[in-house]
Amino acid sequence: MNTFSLFFLVSVAIGGVAWVFIYPLISGEKKAEKRKESVARAAPAARAAAAAARNPQRSRREQVEGSLKEIENKQAKSPPLSTRISQAGLSWSKNQFILISVVLSIVAFLIFLASDSGLWAAMGAGFAAGFGLPRWILKFRKKRREAKFLAALPDAVDVIVRGIKAGLPLLDSLKVISVDSPEPLRSEFRTILDVQAIGIPLGEACLKLYDRMPIPEANFFGIVIAIQQKAGGNLSEALGNLSKVLRERKKMKAKIQAMSMEAKASAAIIACLPIAVMFIVYITSPHYIELLWTHPTGRAMLAGSLFWMSCGVLVMRKMINFDF
Repeated sequence: MNTFSLFFLVSVAIGGVAWVFIYPLISGEKKAEKRKESVARAAPAARAAAAAARNPQRSRREQVEGSLKEIENKQAKSPPLSTRISQAGLSWSKNQFILISVVLSIVAFLIFLASDSGLWAAMGAGFAAGFGLPRWILKFRKKRREAKFLAALPDAVDVIVRGIKAGLPLLDSLKVISVDSPEPLRSEFRTILDVQAIGIPLGEACLKLYDRMPIPEANFFGIVIAIQQKAGGNLSEALGNLSKVLRERKKMKAKIQAMSMEAKASAAIIACLPIAVMFIVYITSPHYIELLWTHPTGRAMLAGSLFWMSCGVLVMRKMINFDF
């Protein structure tokens, strides 16, 4: 009886799987569903084309929205390592960066191993020096380069606005910026002109600025130029509004930094306090605290304290850094 029941359940299960997966292919239901989907996709497109013919104003707005969505989809992808190196303003290749990371990892591992810190501590130091330190340098240089770019971008946009109002073409105004502006703004606009000179439209060349300088302000500038090149409009007025937005964002960023400085100072004091106490105790009673790095239990306690202190610093950093 049990064998018959098991055979019946297995047969029902196999029949259900066949009904779900095999029957639609045999009966043609899948082809019918695909045909319905194609018709359903074609119908809204036809209605949209008819509506665009009746309402050109709405058609232009939909064109702008489509351009913005296309730009967002392109910029949603995370950049590769070579792009991050160029964003930091370095001329290294990908192989050079990997070689430097490997050398730093080996050097840190040998130093900690020679100082009798233990195999696990040496491996952790090698991983941090090889994987974390080079990427931290890239991030630090990238942030510093972006800050210099942001400091000069509003004035550059104002120069473009005044040049357009005076009757200069947009390309000539960009050439003025590529000659007289400070770095890195000068080199980035020179790159835009070089890209445009090889046949790429100016709107796409300005959109590529975000790939080298991934900040919202550069994205705003590229979108304004790209939309004006596709849909037309008063470029001087659009760039004038953009200049006001950039300056307001700069003021808001400075205000946020001023309001969060007290919390940042408190976080720095709390993070440095254990290290300062450890140093003072080492000066006054070295034999008392040497157990932390001479005894295996002390090393484990020191590693755990370092881990939890790092978690606390990261949490405080997340709390006091504001995005807007």
